[in-house]
Amino acid sequence: MNTEPIKIGFIGPLTGEVASVGENIKKAVEFARDEINSNPGNTRKVEIIFEDGKCEGKSAANAGAKLINTDKVKMIIGGICSNETLAVAPLAEASRVILLSPASTNPDITNSGDYIFRLMPSDTFQGKFVADYIYNTLQKRKIAVLFNSDQQWSTSIKAIFKERFIALGGEIVAEHGVRNTENDLRPALNAIKNAKPDFLYFPSFVDSGIIGLKQAKDLNLNIPILGGDVWDDPKMAERVQPFGNNVRFTIASNRDLPLYYNTEMKKRTGQEESDTYSPRAYDAVKILYNIVKLNDDNSDTIKKELYKLTSYQGVADTYSLDVNGDVSIGNYIIKEFRDGKIFKVE
Repeated sequence: MNTEPIKIGFIGPLTGEVASVGENIKKAVEFARDEINSNPGNTRKVEIIFEDGKCEGKSAANAGAKLINTDKVKMIIGGICSNETLAVAPLAEASRVILLSPASTNPDITNSGDYIFRLMPSDTFQGKFVADYIYNTLQKRKIAVLFNSDQQWSTSIKAIFKERFIALGGEIVAEHGVRNTENDLRPALNAIKNAKPDFLYFPSFVDSGIIGLKQAKDLNLNIPILGGDVWDDPKMAERVQPFGNNVRFTIASNRDLPLYYNTEMKKRTGQEESDTYSPRAYDAVKILYNIVKLNDDNSDTIKKELYKLTSYQGVADTYSLDVNGDVSIGNYIIKEFRDGKIFKVE
């Protein structure tokens, strides 16, 4: 009987501007690990080796090289940021190591390799959802777009949204790219204000989003603003109070989370509500463990079983993976910042 630990690597932003998201995901992974290891009937314990990808390609690639070459893992949960996943994917593919992301959304991940999988819908779904929501539900026709030109996620979702919105009959009256590290977004915001749009789509990273929302308020932009799933961060909600009140963003929808999950995660994080990504990371641990428990640690076997994953009931969602290792359906909801917290918009 094989009693060796099942080693799983983890790559995510444990430091940097989205560290709070990475830390919450880490706690969910630890929760799943602890649940498995506390079961006396499990002869093989799960060992998670955590590495900091910093939401950067270079850091994630170094973390992936360490996990694969030094720690000899056969499977990695990560990355969290899309640039982490895209940086590690070539190494994982060449080494025949499973890379399973619970959060990355960039469409390029779809074709990044045969050993690359994810439990979060591609931005192909999200960009189209945003365009349909703004055009059909909100009945807005003249849109401005502000995005992070140095971030793969932001440029990708902007392009998908723009193509769909124009195809629906909408007009992009202003489009401006700013670096995530810029502290002064007022030139771009003033140009947007002068273009007189009736809506602003702002799929930025956290720091840029905080600065942009504050300066938009200072400049009396006075139009509705919609961000993207990166904004689903409790720390951002705290930092945009009060100027971000009632600003909305899109995020992949989870099922109503079980009471046991919410109770335990509140103990571990101190937060009342779970973010969207953490329960998907919890599910990732359980999916990999269940495959290995019933089969073996061979990465080709794990790969075959992941491609066969159909209607798997996780805590966050029901997962079916397609021929590219992507979830086959993407459903989204709207959330908003209100008084330092995040609320689902009914």
